[in-house]
Amino acid sequence: MDTAGKVIKCKAAVAWEVGKPLSIEEVEVAPPKSHEVRVKIIATGICGTDDHVLTGSFPKVNYPVIPGHEGAGIVESVGEGVTCLKPGDKVIPLCLPQCGECSSCLKSNTNCCLKTHLCEPQNLMPDKTSRFTCKGKQIHHFLWISTFSEYTVMPDSTVVKIDDAAPLDKVCLFGCGFSTGYGAALNTAQVMPGSTCAVFGLGGVGLSVVMGCKAARASRIIGIDINKEKFIKAKELGATECLDPQDYKKPIQEVLVEMTGHGVDYAFEVVGCLDTLTAALASCHLGCGVCVMVGVPPLGSQLSFDPMLLFTGRTLKGCFIGGWKMKDSIPQLVSSYMAKKFNSDALITHTLPFSQISEGFSLLHAGKSIRIVLVF
Repeated sequence: MDTAGKVIKCKAAVAWEVGKPLSIEEVEVAPPKSHEVRVKIIATGICGTDDHVLTGSFPKVNYPVIPGHEGAGIVESVGEGVTCLKPGDKVIPLCLPQCGECSSCLKSNTNCCLKTHLCEPQNLMPDKTSRFTCKGKQIHHFLWISTFSEYTVMPDSTVVKIDDAAPLDKVCLFGCGFSTGYGAALNTAQVMPGSTCAVFGLGGVGLSVVMGCKAARASRIIGIDINKEKFIKAKELGATECLDPQDYKKPIQEVLVEMTGHGVDYAFEVVGCLDTLTAALASCHLGCGVCVMVGVPPLGSQLSFDPMLLFTGRTLKGCFIGGWKMKDSIPQLVSSYMAKKFNSDALITHTLPFSQISEGFSLLHAGKSIRIVLVF
C-alpha cells in the first residue's frame, strides 16, 4: 500500500522522562514537509550517547523523545523541494548536518555545521514542530533523526544516499561510532606513518581509532582499558600492545612515557572522563605530542590541568564526529567498506531484534559488547 502523504503507525522506543528506561510504543509518524525526508529504518546501532539521553547527561534534550542516531534505512517518501533523494534510495541519517550554507560548511577546515544540536537544538524540526505523536502527545526528535523508530522524518541536510549494495545492518555504524573514531586518527590528528599512538578506551569508538591509526601506518598503537576482555579484539584490529592501568602502581601517563622514552606522538581520549583526558595529554611527547578529545565529557564538567602541559608544544584538540563533512564523506566511507579497505564489521558483537532494545542497553552497561545493532 502506498504510504506517501499519509501518517504511518509504527514501533518506536520512547524515553518519556529522564532516568526511565525506554518504552516500546506505537507512534504516529507524519509525512515529510518541504525539504524533509521520511525514512524506513532497517538497522540502528546503540551508542553511548543514546545512554546519555536516558540519564539526562546529554545537553539540550527535551522529553519525551525518541533517541537513536546511528541508523541506516530506505527512503519511503520525500517532501517538496527534495532533489537529492528519491523513494527507494538506501541512506544513512546524519547526526551532524551539512547544510552547505553556514560559515562552517563553507570552510574547508571544519565539519561543525552551525545547525548542529550544540548550536541550535534539534528537538523539533526546523519549522519548530514534531513529526511524532504517541498517545495523543507530541514526541520530540533527537538530533533531527531519531533512529529508534521504524519510520522517522528528517531534514534533507541530515541524510545521504549510499551504495545500493551496502548491507544496512553493517554500515549503520558509519552514522556515528565508526566514523568518529576512524576520522579522529585520519582527519583530526592526521597520524603520520611510523608514529606512536595511545588509545584510551577500547569500546566501539576507541577500536575505530585503532583502525584509523593502523590505516595511517602508525608503527606502535597502544590500547588502554580497564577491561582486559577488549584486548583480543584491539590486537586483532591493529593494536600492537594493550595496557590495564590497574596493573601499575604509577599513573598510566608515566608508564607510557617510560615505554616510549619521550611520550607518544598521538593520544586519543575515548572514554569521556576528564582525569583520563589529562592523563592522555600528559602521555604525549613533551614538545610535539597531539592529544585528541574524542569522548564526550560529563555534562557541565570543567577541565582543569597544569598549563605547563601545553607550554612546551603539546596540542590538545577536539574531535567532532571524526572531522568528516558528513554528506561528502559518508558515501565515500561506505564505498571504501565495500572495497574491503577496512573491517568495521568486527566491531559488531551483537545483532538483536529491535524488540530487545532493553537487553542491548544491559549489554552496554555490563561492558559485554562493543557495538550492538538492532534490526527492525
